[in-house]
Amino acid sequence: MRLMTSLGSDHMLTFMKMHGLGNDFVVIDARTQDIQITPAMAKGIAHRQLGMGFDQLAVIFAAKEGASADAHLVFYNADGSTSAACGNATRCIARYLMDQSGKDALNLTTDRGELAAKDAGNGLTSVNMGAPQLLWDEIPLSEEMDTLELPIEGAPTATGMGNPHCTFFVEDAELIPLEEFGPRYEHHPLYPERTNVQVAHVVGPDHLRMRVWERGVGVTLASGSSSCATAVAAARKGLTGRKVQIDLDGGTLWIDWREDGVWMTGPTMHVADGSFTRQFVESLTQ
Repeated sequence: MRLMTSLGSDHMLTFMKMHGLGNDFVVIDARTQDIQITPAMAKGIAHRQLGMGFDQLAVIFAAKEGASADAHLVFYNADGSTSAACGNATRCIARYLMDQSGKDALNLTTDRGELAAKDAGNGLTSVNMGAPQLLWDEIPLSEEMDTLELPIEGAPTATGMGNPHCTFFVEDAELIPLEEFGPRYEHHPLYPERTNVQVAHVVGPDHLRMRVWERGVGVTLASGSSSCATAVAAARKGLTGRKVQIDLDGGTLWIDWREDGVWMTGPTMHVADGSFTRQFVESLTQ
């Protein structure tokens, strides 16, 4: 492993801790250090007691050759699996890169595609999460069907935002026992790649309350891609318009489903900078 940091011999990997509404991330800037993340490393770093703890790990790479982007992002879930999209982490990293570069807008690439981000003022950051995937084979589901109402109790809506989502609209999202409800549907046979699970109810005009179970993670205080998927599902079902406020356990996001994609706006927090010790990193690579 070739290291490009100026840390002492006992340290070998720098990182940042960030969160968007309590949806927390370890962010590694691979533009300044040469490190190859494996699923085992991601899972080890994710451990809340033995590692640093996170909902997602995000790695910043230099833009791919020929791409007109400012950086390329890769995401890992807490169980070591990868995700093509992570909305809140994208917003956090966009804010970091804008502060670093002095820009008020930039383009990022992910396995989801190219995502535009911009300073929304008042400490808020917006990112365009791209067009939602509404066809069964794009999400993907295991067989052809109407994605607006799945043949599952509660008739949830399926949406793809670079990762799969299953959204239930209920009388009161606060009353759903997510620790039991979430894993039941994360592993449903209709979702061959598993799914994020949301429960939501209508608070008022263009205003939703949502709670989320993230695949490979569990209950989280917020989820950007889940908020986008829930806003799209609510608009498709005629429960709201295409521009909504979503209140999550960790705070509020604003979602705007426009012609050019689903825009998500909210606050970010850069909590701390740190470094992993050589002993810890090497324990994850053995």
